[in-house]
Amino acid sequence: MSKIWVYAEVESDGTVSPTALEILTKVRELADTVEAVAFGPGATTAAPRLGEFGASTVYASDDAAYGEFIAQPHAHALAELVGQHQPNLLVFAMDYDSRDIAGRLAAKTGSTVMTNASDILGLDSARTQIFGGERNADVKLEGPDPQIVLVRPKSFAAEPSGGSAEVVNVDVAIPDDLKNAKRVERHEEEAAGVKLEDATVVISGGRGMLEPGNFELLEQVARLVRNSAVGATRAVVDAGWVPYAMQVGQTGKTVKPDVYIACGISGASQHQVGMKESKTIIAINKDSEAPIFQISDLGIVGDTMKVLPALIEELKKRAG
Repeated sequence: MSKIWVYAEVESDGTVSPTALEILTKVRELADTVEAVAFGPGATTAAPRLGEFGASTVYASDDAAYGEFIAQPHAHALAELVGQHQPNLLVFAMDYDSRDIAGRLAAKTGSTVMTNASDILGLDSARTQIFGGERNADVKLEGPDPQIVLVRPKSFAAEPSGGSAEVVNVDVAIPDDLKNAKRVERHEEEAAGVKLEDATVVISGGRGMLEPGNFELLEQVARLVRNSAVGATRAVVDAGWVPYAMQVGQTGKTVKPDVYIACGISGASQHQVGMKESKTIIAINKDSEAPIFQISDLGIVGDTMKVLPALIEELKKRAG
């Protein structure tokens, strides 16, 4: 019988990473058995949610060591579980902690690792995007089970199956020499409004915004449009104009809103990877040859610094 495991990042209150739910939705159709693994405070609380999206079993441990120490305890425990239960495929979300864990696990098991996947085609094959998302490449995975695949967020739509999961307590002793890298502090950026990845409308800015202070225009638009959030290109994030949490693109977040408004964004392929599957793309750029227009549903050739104030005024009028 074929078996796929999904590694789920969880918060201490039991909140499950949205990407884990997306992956569970996808792999339900690919294997006879789908199970999940969750480590750290909140893991057991998260089990019903994981079951709702397709996991028949959740291997869980609420041991504080998984929340306190980085990667090494997780990889050690996963290697023990893999040896006991022999899954064919182990899928992770493409986030920082999971990448670290997956790499360490592969070193222990000799597994093949594929990162940045956009689709899972079977137990031994997956798809990724190359040339900045211009082409798809189907990759054959070879070597001992489990094959390990890391999937980009928003690659699939999360849909519950109405199932439930049996919880299996994981009791693996973590050696002291694997408790080296320790989290000493957590910092969460304060955010008002909708999360970027959850917004139905995303208003993003690039170099065409001219200076950091002009991002206030995008914030004004977001305040006037329901369920919207502000994004940015890597160039302005690297310049220190806005925090990394706002970055959309290959090395940032992947978004698929109903409407994506690109303001002063040329549309480099690396940015397009993170937003090109938005339902409707609107671009504002004074360069009529900007690549962003090639994927836009509506293009406005004009000065972003003139178009945005006019848009804000119109939105205010309509708001009454």
